[in-house]
Amino acid sequence: MNIKRGLNHLSAEVTHKIYTMCMIQDGSKVLLMNRPDKLGFPGYIAPGGKVDFPESIVNGAIREVREETGFIVKEIIYKGLDEFCEPNKGLRYMVFNYLATSFEGELLDHPPEGELRWVEIEDVPKLPMQDWFKRRFPLFFAEGTFEMSFVWDEISNKTLDKTIKNYGIGVKS
Repeated sequence: MNIKRGLNHLSAEVTHKIYTMCMIQDGSKVLLMNRPDKLGFPGYIAPGGKVDFPESIVNGAIREVREETGFIVKEIIYKGLDEFCEPNKGLRYMVFNYLATSFEGELLDHPPEGELRWVEIEDVPKLPMQDWFKRRFPLFFAEGTFEMSFVWDEISNKTLDKTIKNYGIGVKS
């Protein structure tokens, strides 16, 4: 697909924004936060946030979990990349996704990003959440890693292109 077609103009400069998301799993449950409208992306979501320069991406994920939940991640698995590009603004928004299966510490009494709640994995799709999180959620538990890229034109409010790949599915050790 030619993504330049239909755009009014392309930004000469590109801004990269790098974020993380870390699903915390304990057996058949995951820890989600219910973000209020005032913080943006309302509804249930996994912990995560902006990677500070020059910290590594995985260390950004571990830090965000600690800041938002109080947990210290002990084991973390890279699950994939989800990115959104807006060519008119020259914006590339990249979210590196992880699954934490071992952690220690106590949940915060007053978490800064929203109420924390342990939820059975099978019940998560019934919760209110952003469409992009609903699409990404099962990929945290799928075999292998994923890569999703969406080119979205804010002016026309249309997805111009998308790439969705799964790596390592069905590969035997």
